[in-house]
Amino acid sequence: MSIEQYQNTFVQQVFADRIGGANYGKDTNIYKFEKIKRAKAAARQAFPDVELIDMGVGEPDEMADAGIVAKLAEEAAKPENRGYADNGIPEFKAAAAQYLADVFKVEGIDPTTEIVHSIGSKPALAMLPSVFINPGDVAILTVPGYPVLGTHTKYVGGEVYNVQLTKENDFLPDLDSIPADIAKRAKLLYLNYPNNPTGASATPEFFAKVVEWAKANEVIVVHDAPYAALTYDGLKPLSFLSTPGAKDVGIELHSLSKSYNMTGWRIGFVAGNPLIVKAFSDVKDNNDSGQFIAIQKAAAYGLANPSITEKIAEKYSRRHDMLVAALNELGFTATKPKGSFFLYVQAPKGIKGGEAFGSGEAFSQFLIREKLISTVPWDDAGSFVRFSVTFEAKGEEQEKRVIEEIKRRLSDVEFEF
Repeated sequence: MSIEQYQNTFVQQVFADRIGGANYGKDTNIYKFEKIKRAKAAARQAFPDVELIDMGVGEPDEMADAGIVAKLAEEAAKPENRGYADNGIPEFKAAAAQYLADVFKVEGIDPTTEIVHSIGSKPALAMLPSVFINPGDVAILTVPGYPVLGTHTKYVGGEVYNVQLTKENDFLPDLDSIPADIAKRAKLLYLNYPNNPTGASATPEFFAKVVEWAKANEVIVVHDAPYAALTYDGLKPLSFLSTPGAKDVGIELHSLSKSYNMTGWRIGFVAGNPLIVKAFSDVKDNNDSGQFIAIQKAAAYGLANPSITEKIAEKYSRRHDMLVAALNELGFTATKPKGSFFLYVQAPKGIKGGEAFGSGEAFSQFLIREKLISTVPWDDAGSFVRFSVTFEAKGEEQEKRVIEEIKRRLSDVEFEF
């Protein structure tokens, strides 16, 4: 039977309200990334001989370091690594604590009580509302941003309050704008720096204000830091946990996906307040049985070699330089971010004497449809598109070729801003 045929059976009536209840699957709205996927497929079909330049992919374009891969192969062959890992192995936790000290100058983290591994950051974000949110409680999220913690807050009966990230405020949330009644009901404040999609970086002064605000309002801070080690032009990697008092109010989530080209390996860790780490570990223990021990040991090898990330960051920095220069030559106002592999650019209003763009999504669709350049639109706080410098290119010469091709394709129109 097809999906449509099953919609006429009792199965259609028993879905949970959180995913649509009896109307599940009947919503005709198309998710943003599904629209991009469909537009890319249509563009490829219409122009089969033209290369599609994918600047929308939010994952690395290269494999993990050869040393990490070799360590995985070595450890995977050992029979003692075959079993359940549950809440992790001591070697990985110790490596994570040392990594925080070496890269971020975070001292005094107890690997036994203040760190636990996770199967990537996304599952950790999905589980955290179960630790804190009761029906009617509030989680504060920034927009544009990564919605997973908010989605699961709603799943367990909580509410989401959004704070916009604007260029005028350096894409940092204005904590003073949060109404007092929201702050009183809030349990969680989600932050993400360097930020997806804006590429903005936090400052020590901002994190100090976050700690002060969290203490005053008794709110737990969840700092999602998968891009924290990918910084450029002299900016040192910054951890929320390096802020005095941060461990009193929150935790930080790290992932090896972006900083070590280990997206599919699904390994990261939660660090910070020991009571929060313990509670998260209890919920996690009822959700998964831990990541494969060999992966944890390979990840520990990576954490002990942060020069791997430094080399990756050099590549992204170089690509950012080229992309920013190219877009600015075309009339955009692009500013190189200090971290992450995302470049967040205001969408033009239209083409002189031609098509008008009423949103970032309209411009993004134009780029895919007419120029075979894929980006991701964001219209939560102004009309923007996100370029990612993780495009496919082997070596600097190929990188230059891709950027020059973007310039060539966009040079035959004059954008209005």
